[in-house]
Amino acid sequence: MLVRFFVRFTAYPVALSLLIAGVAIAPGMPMPLAWLVALVAAGLAAVAFLERLLPYDLGWQQRDADLPADIVHAIVNLTVMHAAVLAFLWMRSGFGWQGIGWPNGWPYLLQVFAAGVPLDLSLYAMHRLSHRHGLLWRLHSIHHSSNRLYWLNGERRHPLHAAIMAAPGLAVLGVLGTPAVVVGGWFAILAVHLAFQHANLDYRLGPLKRILGGAELHRWHHRERFEEAQVNFGEFWLIWDRLFGTFHEPGESLGTVGIEADPVPRSYAAQMTYPFRAGGRTLPRNRS
Repeated sequence: MLVRFFVRFTAYPVALSLLIAGVAIAPGMPMPLAWLVALVAAGLAAVAFLERLLPYDLGWQQRDADLPADIVHAIVNLTVMHAAVLAFLWMRSGFGWQGIGWPNGWPYLLQVFAAGVPLDLSLYAMHRLSHRHGLLWRLHSIHHSSNRLYWLNGERRHPLHAAIMAAPGLAVLGVLGTPAVVVGGWFAILAVHLAFQHANLDYRLGPLKRILGGAELHRWHHRERFEEAQVNFGEFWLIWDRLFGTFHEPGESLGTVGIEADPVPRSYAAQMTYPFRAGGRTLPRNRS
Protein backbone atom coordinates (compact mmCIF):
# COMPACT_ATOMS: atom_id res chain seq x y z
CA MET A 1 0.00 0.00 0.00
CA LEU A 2 2.82 2.40 0.85
CA VAL A 3 4.55 1.63 -2.45
CA ARG A 4 1.34 2.37 -4.39
CA PHE A 5 0.92 5.68 -2.55
CA PHE A 6 4.54 6.63 -3.22
CA VAL A 7 4.31 5.77 -6.92
CA ARG A 8 0.97 7.55 -7.37
CA PHE A 9 1.99 10.86 -5.81
CA THR A 10 5.77 11.09 -6.15
CA ALA A 11 6.77 9.09 -9.26
CA TYR A 12 6.61 12.02 -11.68
CA PRO A 13 8.12 14.79 -9.47
CA VAL A 14 10.92 12.54 -8.19
CA ALA A 15 11.77 11.14 -11.63
CA LEU A 16 11.71 14.56 -13.31
CA SER A 17 13.70 16.14 -10.50
CA LEU A 18 16.40 13.47 -10.82
CA LEU A 19 16.37 13.87 -14.60
CA ILE A 20 16.70 17.65 -14.40
CA ALA A 21 19.53 17.27 -11.88
CA GLY A 22 21.26 14.97 -14.36
CA VAL A 23 20.68 17.43 -17.21
CA ALA A 24 22.12 20.24 -15.07
CA ILE A 25 25.56 18.63 -14.98
CA ALA A 26 25.63 17.73 -18.68
CA PRO A 27 27.91 20.64 -19.74
CA GLY A 28 30.59 19.42 -17.33
CA MET A 29 30.56 15.83 -18.56
CA PRO A 30 33.29 14.58 -20.95
CA MET A 31 30.66 13.68 -23.57
CA PRO A 32 27.59 15.82 -22.74
CA LEU A 33 25.35 14.60 -25.56
CA ALA A 34 26.09 10.95 -24.77
CA TRP A 35 25.30 11.73 -21.13
CA LEU A 36 21.93 13.17 -22.14
CA VAL A 37 21.15 10.07 -24.23
CA ALA A 38 21.97 7.88 -21.23
CA LEU A 39 19.64 9.97 -19.05
CA VAL A 40 16.78 9.49 -21.53
CA ALA A 41 17.37 5.74 -21.65
CA ALA A 42 17.33 5.55 -17.85
CA GLY A 43 14.20 7.71 -17.66
CA LEU A 44 12.29 5.60 -20.17
CA ALA A 45 13.29 2.41 -18.37
CA ALA A 46 12.04 3.92 -15.10
CA VAL A 47 8.63 4.75 -16.58
CA ALA A 48 8.32 1.26 -18.07
CA PHE A 49 9.11 -0.22 -14.65
CA LEU A 50 6.68 2.06 -12.79
CA GLU A 51 3.86 1.01 -15.12
CA ARG A 52 4.17 -2.54 -13.83
CA LEU A 53 3.84 -1.37 -10.22
CA LEU A 54 0.71 0.76 -10.59
CA PRO A 55 -1.05 0.49 -13.96
CA TYR A 56 -3.88 2.85 -14.83
CA ASP A 57 -5.64 0.19 -16.92
CA LEU A 58 -4.86 -3.50 -16.47
CA GLY A 59 -6.02 -4.17 -20.03
CA TRP A 60 -3.35 -1.86 -21.40
CA GLN A 61 -0.65 -4.05 -19.87
CA GLN A 62 -1.31 -6.72 -22.48
CA ARG A 63 1.07 -6.61 -25.42
CA ASP A 64 -0.59 -6.22 -28.81
CA ALA A 65 0.28 -6.10 -32.49
CA ASP A 66 1.52 -2.51 -32.15
CA LEU A 67 4.53 -3.34 -29.98
CA PRO A 68 7.10 -4.13 -32.75
CA ALA A 69 6.23 -0.93 -34.62
CA ASP A 70 6.26 1.10 -31.39
CA ILE A 71 9.80 -0.09 -30.62
CA VAL A 72 10.97 1.00 -34.07
CA HIS A 73 9.17 4.34 -33.70
CA ALA A 74 11.00 4.99 -30.43
CA ILE A 75 14.41 4.12 -31.88
CA VAL A 76 13.87 6.17 -35.05
CA ASN A 77 12.38 9.24 -33.40
CA LEU A 78 14.91 9.40 -30.58
CA THR A 79 17.63 9.11 -33.24
CA VAL A 80 16.01 11.94 -35.22
CA MET A 81 15.92 14.02 -32.02
CA HIS A 82 19.63 13.37 -31.47
CA ALA A 83 20.34 14.28 -35.11
CA ALA A 84 18.60 17.63 -34.58
CA VAL A 85 20.93 18.34 -31.66
CA LEU A 86 23.94 17.40 -33.78
CA ALA A 87 22.69 19.82 -36.45
CA PHE A 88 22.85 22.63 -33.88
CA LEU A 89 26.40 21.56 -33.01
CA TRP A 90 27.30 21.69 -36.70
CA MET A 91 25.81 25.19 -37.08
CA ARG A 92 28.08 26.40 -34.29
CA SER A 93 31.30 24.59 -35.22
CA GLY A 94 31.10 23.72 -38.92
CA PHE A 95 28.92 26.48 -40.30
CA GLY A 96 30.13 29.02 -37.79
CA TRP A 97 26.71 30.50 -36.96
CA GLN A 98 26.77 32.23 -33.58
CA GLY A 99 23.22 33.53 -33.55
CA ILE A 100 21.67 36.92 -32.91
CA GLY A 101 20.72 37.09 -29.29
CA TRP A 102 20.80 33.86 -27.34
CA PRO A 103 21.46 34.60 -23.61
CA ASN A 104 24.64 32.56 -23.28
CA GLY A 105 25.40 34.19 -19.94
CA TRP A 106 22.33 32.71 -18.24
CA PRO A 107 22.69 29.65 -15.99
CA TYR A 108 22.58 26.48 -18.05
CA LEU A 109 19.27 25.13 -16.71
CA LEU A 110 17.60 28.49 -17.24
CA GLN A 111 18.77 28.36 -20.87
CA VAL A 112 17.35 24.83 -21.20
CA PHE A 113 13.90 25.91 -20.04
CA ALA A 114 14.09 29.07 -22.15
CA ALA A 115 14.73 26.85 -25.20
CA GLY A 116 11.66 24.86 -24.23
CA VAL A 117 9.34 27.85 -24.69
CA PRO A 118 9.52 28.24 -28.51
CA LEU A 119 9.82 24.49 -28.95
CA ASP A 120 6.74 23.75 -26.85
CA LEU A 121 4.71 26.49 -28.55
CA SER A 122 5.76 25.08 -31.92
CA LEU A 123 4.64 21.59 -30.89
CA TYR A 124 1.30 22.92 -29.65
CA ALA A 125 0.60 24.99 -32.78
CA MET A 126 1.52 22.27 -35.25
CA HIS A 127 -0.34 19.70 -33.16
CA ARG A 128 -3.55 21.71 -33.44
CA LEU A 129 -3.07 22.18 -37.17
CA SER A 130 -2.59 18.44 -37.49
CA HIS A 131 -6.15 17.92 -36.23
CA ARG A 132 -7.52 20.26 -38.92
CA HIS A 133 -5.76 19.45 -42.20
CA GLY A 134 -5.87 16.20 -44.12
CA LEU A 135 -2.24 15.29 -44.84
CA LEU A 136 -1.08 16.52 -41.45
CA TRP A 137 -3.81 14.45 -39.80
CA ARG A 138 -2.87 11.34 -41.76
CA LEU A 139 0.72 11.76 -40.58
CA HIS A 140 -0.44 12.43 -37.02
CA SER A 141 -3.10 9.70 -36.96
CA ILE A 142 -0.37 7.09 -36.50
CA HIS A 143 0.19 8.54 -33.02
CA HIS A 144 -3.54 8.36 -32.23
CA SER A 145 -4.19 4.92 -33.68
CA SER A 146 -3.03 2.89 -30.67
CA ASN A 147 -5.85 1.24 -28.72
CA ARG A 148 -3.91 1.46 -25.48
CA LEU A 149 -1.65 4.06 -23.90
CA TYR A 150 1.70 3.10 -22.43
CA TRP A 151 5.23 4.46 -22.13
CA LEU A 152 6.24 3.88 -25.77
CA ASN A 153 3.31 5.91 -27.17
CA GLY A 154 5.18 9.14 -26.58
CA GLU A 155 7.44 8.34 -29.53
CA ARG A 156 4.79 6.64 -31.71
CA ARG A 157 5.00 9.29 -34.44
CA HIS A 158 5.73 9.40 -38.13
CA PRO A 159 9.26 10.88 -38.23
CA LEU A 160 8.18 13.41 -40.87
CA HIS A 161 5.39 14.62 -38.61
CA ALA A 162 7.75 14.81 -35.63
CA ALA A 163 10.04 17.01 -37.73
CA ILE A 164 7.14 19.20 -38.90
CA MET A 165 5.92 19.75 -35.34
CA ALA A 166 9.35 20.79 -34.05
CA ALA A 167 10.54 22.70 -37.13
CA PRO A 168 9.22 26.22 -36.29
CA GLY A 169 10.65 26.09 -32.77
CA LEU A 170 13.96 24.68 -33.95
CA ALA A 171 14.16 27.41 -36.60
CA VAL A 172 13.74 30.08 -33.93
CA LEU A 173 16.41 28.51 -31.75
CA GLY A 174 18.70 28.15 -34.76
CA VAL A 175 18.40 31.84 -35.62
CA LEU A 176 19.05 32.77 -31.99
CA GLY A 177 22.13 30.57 -31.89
CA THR A 178 21.07 28.24 -29.09
CA PRO A 179 23.93 25.87 -28.11
CA ALA A 180 23.48 22.20 -28.97
CA VAL A 181 23.85 21.08 -25.35
CA VAL A 182 20.97 23.41 -24.40
CA VAL A 183 18.69 22.00 -27.11
CA GLY A 184 19.75 18.49 -26.12
CA GLY A 185 18.98 19.22 -22.47
CA TRP A 186 15.42 20.22 -23.30
CA PHE A 187 14.90 17.25 -25.60
CA ALA A 188 16.07 14.92 -22.82
CA ILE A 189 13.52 16.37 -20.40
CA LEU A 190 10.79 16.30 -23.06
CA ALA A 191 11.44 12.68 -24.07
CA VAL A 192 11.01 11.38 -20.54
CA HIS A 193 8.04 13.67 -19.92
CA LEU A 194 6.32 12.30 -23.04
CA ALA A 195 6.80 8.77 -21.71
CA PHE A 196 5.02 9.86 -18.51
CA GLN A 197 2.37 11.72 -20.51
CA HIS A 198 1.35 8.54 -22.32
CA ALA A 199 2.18 6.06 -19.57
CA ASN A 200 -0.19 3.38 -18.35
CA LEU A 201 0.61 4.65 -14.87
CA ASP A 202 -1.95 5.74 -12.30
CA TYR A 203 -0.07 8.79 -11.03
CA ARG A 204 -1.31 12.19 -9.88
CA LEU A 205 0.08 15.71 -10.32
CA GLY A 206 -2.31 17.49 -7.97
CA PRO A 207 -2.79 21.19 -8.90
CA LEU A 208 0.11 20.90 -11.37
CA LYS A 209 -2.08 18.84 -13.70
CA ARG A 210 -3.57 22.14 -14.92
CA ILE A 211 -0.13 23.42 -15.91
CA LEU A 212 1.89 20.36 -16.93
CA GLY A 213 0.78 18.00 -19.69
CA GLY A 214 0.57 14.83 -17.60
CA ALA A 215 -1.32 11.65 -18.36
CA GLU A 216 -4.39 12.57 -16.26
CA LEU A 217 -5.58 15.15 -18.79
CA HIS A 218 -3.67 14.10 -21.89
CA ARG A 219 -5.41 10.72 -22.01
CA TRP A 220 -8.58 12.58 -22.94
CA HIS A 221 -6.81 13.85 -26.06
CA HIS A 222 -6.56 10.21 -27.18
CA ARG A 223 -10.26 9.48 -26.75
CA GLU A 224 -11.67 7.42 -29.60
CA ARG A 225 -14.33 9.93 -30.63
CA PHE A 226 -12.52 12.58 -32.67
CA GLU A 227 -14.95 15.32 -31.62
CA GLU A 228 -14.10 14.83 -27.97
CA ALA A 229 -10.33 14.67 -28.47
CA GLN A 230 -9.82 18.28 -29.62
CA VAL A 231 -8.46 19.34 -26.23
CA ASN A 232 -5.25 19.26 -24.17
CA PHE A 233 -2.83 19.50 -27.10
CA GLY A 234 0.10 20.67 -24.96
CA GLU A 235 3.20 18.51 -25.03
CA PHE A 236 5.00 19.74 -21.90
CA TRP A 237 3.02 22.78 -20.76
CA LEU A 238 -0.76 23.16 -20.76
CA ILE A 239 -0.33 26.93 -20.65
CA TRP A 240 -0.98 27.12 -24.40
CA ASP A 241 -4.23 25.17 -24.03
CA ARG A 242 -5.36 27.55 -21.33
CA LEU A 243 -4.40 30.62 -23.38
CA PHE A 244 -6.02 29.43 -26.61
CA GLY A 245 -9.15 27.76 -25.24
CA THR A 246 -8.37 24.08 -25.72
CA PHE A 247 -7.91 23.13 -22.06
CA HIS A 248 -10.36 20.54 -20.72
CA GLU A 249 -10.55 18.89 -17.32
CA PRO A 250 -13.00 16.01 -17.74
CA GLY A 251 -15.26 14.87 -14.96
CA GLU A 252 -16.43 11.66 -16.61
CA SER A 253 -14.59 8.40 -17.30
CA LEU A 254 -12.16 8.13 -20.20
CA GLY A 255 -13.77 5.36 -22.24
CA THR A 256 -11.99 3.95 -25.28
CA VAL A 257 -8.85 5.40 -26.86
CA GLY A 258 -7.75 5.21 -30.49
CA ILE A 259 -9.53 6.18 -33.71
CA GLU A 260 -13.05 5.17 -34.69
CA ALA A 261 -12.99 2.74 -37.65
CA ASP A 262 -9.20 2.97 -37.44
CA PRO A 263 -7.66 2.72 -40.93
CA VAL A 264 -4.01 2.90 -39.81
CA PRO A 265 -1.99 -0.28 -40.53
CA ARG A 266 -0.08 -2.06 -37.73
CA SER A 267 3.37 -2.56 -39.24
CA TYR A 268 6.00 0.18 -39.14
CA ALA A 269 6.76 0.03 -42.87
CA ALA A 270 3.07 0.32 -43.76
CA GLN A 271 2.65 3.23 -41.35
CA MET A 272 5.47 5.11 -43.07
CA THR A 273 3.65 5.01 -46.41
CA TYR A 274 0.06 5.18 -45.14
CA PRO A 275 -0.28 9.01 -45.07
CA PHE A 276 0.59 9.18 -48.78
CA ARG A 277 -1.65 6.35 -49.96
CA ALA A 278 -4.74 6.84 -47.82
CA GLY A 279 -7.02 7.19 -50.80
CA GLY A 280 -7.87 10.82 -50.12
CA ARG A 281 -9.08 10.14 -46.56
CA THR A 282 -8.74 13.32 -44.52
CA LEU A 283 -10.27 13.74 -41.05
CA PRO A 284 -12.48 11.26 -39.17
CA ARG A 285 -16.09 11.52 -40.28
CA ASN A 286 -17.51 12.48 -36.92
CA ARG A 287 -15.81 15.86 -37.07
CA SER A 288 -18.25 18.79 -37.30
